[in-house]
Amino acid sequence: MFAQGSYAPQAGEPGSTAIPRDSSCFRDWAMSCEVQRGYRRIDMPDSGQVTSGAPVYAVGYPDAPQAVSLGDSGAAVLQFNAPFYDGEGYDFAVFENGFGSGAEAFLEFAFVEVSSDGEHFFRFPAISEIQTDNQIGAFETTDASYVHNLAGKYTVNYGTPFDLADIPDTSLLDKSRVTHIRIVDVVGSVDPSFASYDQDGNMINDPW
Repeated sequence: MFAQGSYAPQAGEPGSTAIPRDSSCFRDWAMSCEVQRGYRRIDMPDSGQVTSGAPVYAVGYPDAPQAVSLGDSGAAVLQFNAPFYDGEGYDFAVFENGFGSGAEAFLEFAFVEVSSDGEHFFRFPAISEIQTDNQIGAFETTDASYVHNLAGKYTVNYGTPFDLADIPDTSLLDKSRVTHIRIVDVVGSVDPSFASYDQDGNMINDPW
């Protein structure tokens, strides 16, 4: 048996913070999405950029299996009908298309950033406790309890919640009027030449 990580476990497990897509807590969905595609393989630029999924698939109510592929280091910027704010508890959730059952699932991670002007973006402080000695293979699974403040933590139809209070205060971010969310793909390679890092400088290992 493997030890559980320090953070909330997968959807359906005791203590999970996953929010089902039909939860009454949701008041609005993204109204627009602009995508900057990344490479199929960042270590093989000749592989070209990904093309799967139209940006509109990220707009409105989550409708699996429709999804937008960002590619390695790709990004998507989402806008909403009205600004949202730092209230009590979680303020919004991000849905991805991981799959599996039980404590472990196939998960691909992304950083989450917010902006109140569409120009200056600020990243949630992400944490990964996933081992980095061995690369996670293309279809291997991950225990969600090893990560925090990363989109993609939970399986399809379950949102990963975020609390704006986790982002340090700055004069360039008005937490009472957030207008944009940017999702940035985590390059899951444990090769330091291409890796993405959490807030503590740890490489983030996901399927590669």
